[in-house]
Amino acid sequence: MLSAESASVIRATLPAVGRALDEITTRFYATMFADRPELLDGMFNRGNQASGAQRRALAGSIAAFAGALVAEPGTRPDTLLARIAHKHAAVGVTEDQYTIVHKYLFAAIADVLGDAVTPEVAAAWDEVYWLMAGALIAQEARLYLMAQVKPGHPWRRWTVVERREETPDTVSFMLRPCDGAPAPAARAGQYVSVRVRMPDGVHQLRQYSLSSAPGDRTRRITVKRVHGDGAPEGEVSNLLHRTVRAGDELTLSAPFGDVVLDRSDRPLMLVSAGIGCTPMVGMLEHLAVTGSTRPVTVLHADRSPGDHALRTDTDRLVERLPGARSVFWYERPGAEEPGAREGVMDLGGLEVDPDASVYLCGPLSFMRSVREQLLRAGVPAREIRYEVFGPDLWLADAAA
Repeated sequence: MLSAESASVIRATLPAVGRALDEITTRFYATMFADRPELLDGMFNRGNQASGAQRRALAGSIAAFAGALVAEPGTRPDTLLARIAHKHAAVGVTEDQYTIVHKYLFAAIADVLGDAVTPEVAAAWDEVYWLMAGALIAQEARLYLMAQVKPGHPWRRWTVVERREETPDTVSFMLRPCDGAPAPAARAGQYVSVRVRMPDGVHQLRQYSLSSAPGDRTRRITVKRVHGDGAPEGEVSNLLHRTVRAGDELTLSAPFGDVVLDRSDRPLMLVSAGIGCTPMVGMLEHLAVTGSTRPVTVLHADRSPGDHALRTDTDRLVERLPGARSVFWYERPGAEEPGAREGVMDLGGLEVDPDASVYLCGPLSFMRSVREQLLRAGVPAREIRYEVFGPDLWLADAAA
C-alpha cells in the first residue's frame, strides 16, 4: 500500500492536483497522440476524445484512487479497479502501454503544475500511479487468462446471421463465430467491444452489452444510432447501421464486464432507460432459460413506446418468469399505452423491496436520480450496481 511519507504528500496535494486534472489530462492526451498517433487506431475512441469524456473519466479515476488510498491506507479500491480492468481488457490494453502512459502523464503534470512538482511530490504521485498500474496489470492478466485469449488480443471474427430493426434508431445483430467453434463463455450483463475500420482506414471500437442470454453458439448485440445533436455523431454506431447486413463479418472481443447477474435467489430489480435496456434483457433471458423463480421487477423509462427497443422481448420474457412484473414510463405514452406511466421514472407509490439486488443502466443523470430514490426507499448502496457505456463519468463526478 501507499507509504506513510507518500500518503502525507498526497493528502496535502490532492486538492490542487484534483483541480488541475482536467488540464493535465487534456495536455496528456494531446501530447501522447501527437507522438504516438497509432494509439488512435483501434485503441482509443475518437468520439470520447472529442467530447472530453475520456479525459474526464481518467481524471476521475486517478483522483478516486488517490483519495481512497489516503482515506483508507490499509485497503485498495478493488471495485474501482475491476471496472477499469474490464474496460481495458475489452480493448486489448497491454502491460507495456502503462509505461507509455506514465511518460506522457507525468510530463503533463510537470508542465501544468510547474515548480509545485517538487521531487517529493513527483515521487509520491509516481508511487500512486504504479500502485494503480500494477494492480490493473495483475487484474487484466487474470481477465485475459479467464477469457482464454492472449493479452492484448481479445479479438475474434463473427458472422452476422440476422439483422433486426428494433426501432427507427436501433438495430439488433445476431452473431455466430466464423470458425464454427463455440462462443466464448460469458455472464449475463457483460459486454463486448466491436472493432471496425472507418472510411479513413482507422480502426474504431465501441462496447455493446450482450442483449441475449450467453448461449453456446450465438450472441446478440443491440446498437442505437448515436446522433450528433451538436456533438460528433457516433462513428461506430452509424457505420454499423448503414453498412452491416446478414452475411457480413464483424470483429468482436471476448466478453468482459464486472456488472453481472448475481447467482442468488434474492428479489431482483432491473432498472433502465433508453438503450440501457440491453443488459437487462440479456439478464431476463438468462433467468428465463434457467427457469428462475426469483421475484423480478423490470422498470424502464423511454421517450415513447416506439423508441423502446426490445420491448417485445421484455414483455415475452416477463410473461415466462413466474415472479416477474414490469412498469414502463414514457415521456409521450400515447393512447396505445394505457398502462404506462407518463414522464420520467418516479418510484413514488411503487413497492420497493429493500432486500432486492438492483441493476441500473442508462444516462448518468437518470441513474443518479433513480439511485437517490432507491436509497431513500431503504436499498443499501452496496446492492445498487450500475453499468455505463463508454468511459465511467460517474467516477469523475464523484471525484470532482
